[in-house]
Amino acid sequence: MPTAVYQLRVMEPSIFKYILKHTLKDQIFILLLTAVSLPFVYLSLEIPKRIINQAIGGANIPDSILGFSITQISYLFLLSGIYLALVLLNGGLKYVINVYRGVVGERMLRRFRYTLYCRILRFPLPHFKRVSQGEIIPMVTAETEPLGGFIGDAFALPAFQGGLLLTYLVFIFNQDWILGLAAIALYPPQIYLIPKLQSKVNALAKKRVRAVRTLADGIGESIAGATEIHAHDTSHFERAKIADKLGRIFHIRYEIYKRKFFIKFLNNFLAILTPIFFYAIGGYFVIIGNLSLGALIAVIAAYKDLSSPWKELLKFYQITEDVRVKYGQIIEQFDPPNMLAQTIQDERPEQVESLAGELVANNVAYGEDEYVKSVDGVSVKLDFSEQIGIIGLTGSGKDELSQLIGRLLLPTAGRIRLNEMDWAELPQAITGQRVAYAGSSIYLFNDSIAANLLYPLQHKPVCDRELDSNAARERELDIAHALASGNSTDDIEADWTDYNAAGLQEHSELIDRVMQVLELLELDEDMYQLGLRAKVDALQRPDLVEKVMDARRSLRDRLRNPEIAALVEFFDRNTFNTNMTIAENLLFGSPVNGVNQLDELSSNPSVTKMLKETGLYDDFIEMGHKIGELMLELFADVDPDSDLFERFSFIHADDLPVYGSIIKRAADGLASLPEEDRQLLLSLPFKLIPARHRLGLIDNPMQIRLLDARRELQHELNGIIVEFNLAEFNPALSIQDNILFGKLAYGQAHGSTRVGQLISETVSELGLRRDIIRAGLDYQAGIGGARLSLVQRQKIGLARCLIKNPDLLVVNETTSALDPGSETRVVENICNYFRGRGIFWVLGRAELASNFDRVVIMQQGKIVENGLYQDLAKNSAAFAGLLNGD
Repeated sequence: MPTAVYQLRVMEPSIFKYILKHTLKDQIFILLLTAVSLPFVYLSLEIPKRIINQAIGGANIPDSILGFSITQISYLFLLSGIYLALVLLNGGLKYVINVYRGVVGERMLRRFRYTLYCRILRFPLPHFKRVSQGEIIPMVTAETEPLGGFIGDAFALPAFQGGLLLTYLVFIFNQDWILGLAAIALYPPQIYLIPKLQSKVNALAKKRVRAVRTLADGIGESIAGATEIHAHDTSHFERAKIADKLGRIFHIRYEIYKRKFFIKFLNNFLAILTPIFFYAIGGYFVIIGNLSLGALIAVIAAYKDLSSPWKELLKFYQITEDVRVKYGQIIEQFDPPNMLAQTIQDERPEQVESLAGELVANNVAYGEDEYVKSVDGVSVKLDFSEQIGIIGLTGSGKDELSQLIGRLLLPTAGRIRLNEMDWAELPQAITGQRVAYAGSSIYLFNDSIAANLLYPLQHKPVCDRELDSNAARERELDIAHALASGNSTDDIEADWTDYNAAGLQEHSELIDRVMQVLELLELDEDMYQLGLRAKVDALQRPDLVEKVMDARRSLRDRLRNPEIAALVEFFDRNTFNTNMTIAENLLFGSPVNGVNQLDELSSNPSVTKMLKETGLYDDFIEMGHKIGELMLELFADVDPDSDLFERFSFIHADDLPVYGSIIKRAADGLASLPEEDRQLLLSLPFKLIPARHRLGLIDNPMQIRLLDARRELQHELNGIIVEFNLAEFNPALSIQDNILFGKLAYGQAHGSTRVGQLISETVSELGLRRDIIRAGLDYQAGIGGARLSLVQRQKIGLARCLIKNPDLLVVNETTSALDPGSETRVVENICNYFRGRGIFWVLGRAELASNFDRVVIMQQGKIVENGLYQDLAKNSAAFAGLLNGD
């Protein structure tokens, strides 16, 4: 394999080399600031001594300074003022140094994470079979976090703290060399012992990191295998596995704590031992007159300050060793063998031309290890105007061959050439735009269906967004920070949809192609149904709102036909709707932002207030009592799992005993019930649908009272609900509900189907279907496409390949979830649509091969037959076996 395809190790093996490579100028600047600050630190030690010995002690006071006469008091205030200025100056310099260190650290952390992510994008696909998300993600996020703080401190902290330490020591030695020796007497044993003790902690830390990754991997497997765990009752087994991993981490941490805190104990003991020497030796010198009291106090104060940088240096050493271990382990994981060269991804021609000619695989082999080859010595030619169908049993090598042709895998032996060019060395900008691959397992991003369909066209920003002056300045600042951090400067908010790559000129052409592809794949009906359930922002789509309102009026005209008029009971603010719940009738609108949900309406303070003011409160409790009695009578002997509870009961099977107790307590009168019981009874009438439940509780007078209550409640909840208004579009309702603007009448035979047909006819006549499909494309696919069926995911995977308009389409059993009839039609549609362009299609059913110009049969990693469908059907035993399912 040419070396240009694979990437050699480029990450620095040492974290210090990595830091210097990217922040050398920053580190020099921080060191210069540190050097400037040290003389001021020394002066801040000297001034207090002079205040005590000279200003307060009255000795050696100068007569004048800069021509101004000086008294003892003015000298005291002068020195105090200088000391205050030094404190402010030192604090200011520390602030600047610390902020700059933080910025440098965060930039480098951003760079490091971005680098790791870029390397993930270049991992060979088989590597993801050996390394799980649970291992990789924590390495990029949590495990790199300590590196951010360390990078800013890597040179600045030891320089600053070491400089402070030397400054304090120089000051102490200047006072008395014996005290200076006492100050550093215990440093040698610490310097000798700490590294030896720390090495054990480092080894345990390395072990802990590996154990935590294993835990993350185990948790990830449990999440991915949740279905199997529930299906096979293995939760206890999985808990035991996780408990074992947690136990290992516990024991490692326990050992770390013992060693780590022994080091801390040793440091603290030695730090306290030195001041004892000062008190003893320094006190002796003061008594005999060899040392002034001010000097001793200054030395003790200096040593007190001295302990801080020494502790910081020791702590820094421990952090350095920990970070060095983390860095080494991280870069080891992000340097897998056969990683794709960065130039393959980054190289981008000014113009990507269409591919033509022949793709020739010559004696190609592929295997994920040296002993097993999935593809073994395959030679095949594919013209870019030819459509080839590949058939074979599972494990025949057809999957791997399709990925080799699609340039997702690279051969471990042999060559694939496009004309005279090595297929493996072409930039992804060429193969990624002119070749499309769809597998049986389609991954959809957690975005809208439209975003997933257009994903193959997001190669680079094609049009910058328009920015005002403030936004432009913010954008310039973002670019500066990104450049300083080695990140991409591309604007994610720009227009990334590359129409030219798909052979299009403008957005309207792209919409036409999307609609055409949806019809080819029989996906338009799915998008139409999703669109009917979608909600529309009236401000963003006023054109669609107007069409929906036209459809509402048209549907109303249709439903005036006496034969079908009874199918729907329309919303009318002045009429009680018997096919709506009492809650819906009272609210008569859609809650805004989820406020006042219908199932919580009975506990809403505004509703309770309205019921009491209109005299309905006690009536609702009485109705709730009657409903409770009836439910207990009807469902007392019904199996709790019966669907009758779901269809007809107001009370869940588990709650029947609760209401039974309330009914018994109500024997003494409803007024005697506690408030909690009355609230439960109050909630029952809100669920009542008069046309469906026919309990005789909502007669005409009660309907009139409920309409009066509706008007009171709408006044109370003004701005919180969007009222149902025939003349206005309701953004809180779906498109279908806005068109229907009513409730299906209960008890009408096939009512839902007949109304659905009426809506479809109305939509088609008004030319609204296309707009509704576009609204359906805004449906969120969910993580991995989890909100869509497997069939829908596979069709979307094929659709985005067709929208991309490639020169070569590689399909690997992407239609496996479709029923045979649908699969046959989809394969025929795509082959006809792609006539004159290359297709390399791995088929799940041999009979589908009749659609292709040529058929290739694979067995055990080799091509055993290669020819026309008609010839193979007549003469090939291998083909006959596949047709018969052998």
